[in-house]
Amino acid sequence: MTAPNPATVLFDWDGTLCDSGAASLRAFRKSLADFDFEFTDAEYKAAYTPRWYRMYEAFGLPRELWEQADQRWLHHYGDEEPGLVPGAAKVLAELAGREIVAGIVTNGTRVRIERELARMGLETAFRAVVCHEDVTRSKPHPEGILKALAMVQGSPGSCWYVGDTPVDMEQGHNAGVFTVGVLTEYVDAARMEQSHPHLMLHRIAELTDALYRLTSTTSSKMPDGR
Repeated sequence: MTAPNPATVLFDWDGTLCDSGAASLRAFRKSLADFDFEFTDAEYKAAYTPRWYRMYEAFGLPRELWEQADQRWLHHYGDEEPGLVPGAAKVLAELAGREIVAGIVTNGTRVRIERELARMGLETAFRAVVCHEDVTRSKPHPEGILKALAMVQGSPGSCWYVGDTPVDMEQGHNAGVFTVGVLTEYVDAARMEQSHPHLMLHRIAELTDALYRLTSTTSSKMPDGR
């Protein structure tokens, strides 16, 4: 399989670059416990999506409590300080060395994402950072990816989008970019496979090898993704 040579690589943030899976689970469990709702790790893994309202619906939280649950999650998550996923720093260094533009497209709030980037010393690592407040239509709508590409004057045909959830892959397909799925312990692997990424990785560190292995021959042809 030959992938398009990327001029731009866009990343989801939580779970893909930021090792926030465990922290997010803890905060989500605490936020629902505040309303006397409980769930198992297996139930969380089967239902996980970065679209929290879908999660609340899946666990039966009444709609009138969703906004309060968001605030409780932010409160509990504020006690966490996750770092980068192992191997992510080397991937970002490789992109910079190859002069490939890096960006972030996330459903996370800007104040949190900017705080985490600053804490990790990554304030200048990304040419585009598109957060929840920057779009009118969230994932899986392609608006976030297309907005990031416009910011860096990139095009879908030379872009890879890397994420760890089926919603990320759906967004990438909708935007017409090359999709890279990364497996994690917090999202069911079968669900990721069913989202048909163009490329599946077991960990983010494999992206460096994939850049060399899959782009050895320049091609604008996109492999079948669905």
